[in-house]
Parts: sequence; C-alpha cells; structure tokens
Amino acid sequence: MKKIPLRTCLVTREKCEKHELLRVVRTPEKEIVFDKTGKANGKGAYLKKDRDVILKAQKTKVLNRVFEMEVPDDIYTELLGEVNE
Repeated sequence: MKKIPLRTCLVTREKCEKHELLRVVRTPEKEIVFDKTGKANGKGAYLKKDRDVILKAQKTKVLNRVFEMEVPDDIYTELLGEVNE
C-alpha cells in the first residue's frame, strides 16, 4: 500500500492529504506564487481548500510570518478563485 503524504494547514493545524490543500511557495528568487502543481521549487506553505480558512490567513497575515515577507493580495484572490471552482 502506497503511503499518502500528509501536510498541515497553517490556519487550522489539521493534517490533510496534499490534494485537499492549496500550496503557496516563496521561490528562491523571493517571489510568492500559488503552486497549482504542488511541485514548485522553494519554501512551501499549505492552506485548506476552504474560503473561511483563506480569509482568516489573509486577516491574520500568517503567510507573511512564514515567508518573512509581504504576500500580495492577488495571491489570496487566486486562492479564493481556486476554491470557488
């Protein structure tokens, strides 16, 4: 049986399978991007695929603390768009 990778949501602290989460990455070039593939190079952070979780992450600026830099609002907009689909 193949092992299913679990990742922790930054907001809820729940351990979930990777396909249940959204990944945001700080690339080596110090750029913040939404990683649809889950394989982009850089420091990754996971958020649950839930509108309330994403809005709470934006409000509490949890991604800013993790990446030690300002996360642009368009990243949150992109994440919310992914949840609504």
